Amino acid sequence: MSVEETIAGAEAAQIPQQRGESLLETAVRYVEERHWEVFPGSALDTVGGTQRCSCGDASCPAPGAHPTRPDWAAQATGSATEVRRMWQKQPGASVLLPTGRTFDALSVPESAGFLALARMERMELTLGPVTLTPDRRMQFFVLPGGCAKIPDLVRRLGWSPESLDLLALGEGRYVAAPPTRFGARGAVQWACRPTQANRWLPDTEELISPLAYACGRDR
Repeated sequence: MSVEETIAGAEAAQIPQQRGESLLETAVRYVEERHWEVFPGSALDTVGGTQRCSCGDASCPAPGAHPTRPDWAAQATGSATEVRRMWQKQPGASVLLPTGRTFDALSVPESAGFLALARMERMELTLGPVTLTPDRRMQFFVLPGGCAKIPDLVRRLGWSPESLDLLALGEGRYVAAPPTRFGARGAVQWACRPTQANRWLPDTEELISPLAYACGRDR
């Protein structure tokens, strides 16, 4: 399958939002079908015809797409019943996924991400889900626990970890899940959708070489 077909979502996917599906229904499906933990983030409020983050900060860097409480990690749940309770109280809340539990995420610039996807296709690597965010980042889902390995793995490939825009999101971090919106910038999308075929996530070691190479080319 080509990168273009992947981005177009040609694979039959079980997770992507159905037409008319609410944020609550999407969050429930992440829990029930993928067994991911989720928690509600900020929402978008319309003020004078302009969408603003519910946090009240006019210069919010991630409007409608960030945690609202310092104890957000304790909010995360894999219970569909609890998800329904939380989103019924705040139906416009964004859908956020904690990393370091059922998956980690490797975050790279969008341009490097597309280059890496092309190399991974040629290498016939099996990918997990990949998100494309409105702030032009791509996040590759991998098995949890791989973040600590990144610096050594990158050095073995001949790169300095500090020289690459390759971020490892593990315990204590989170990603925004589709269809969460970043204000007027647009919504998070699936570059590689969750399917039955990629239910088993790759190890960090499997993806680090094409990702490091792409980030090095993208510097």
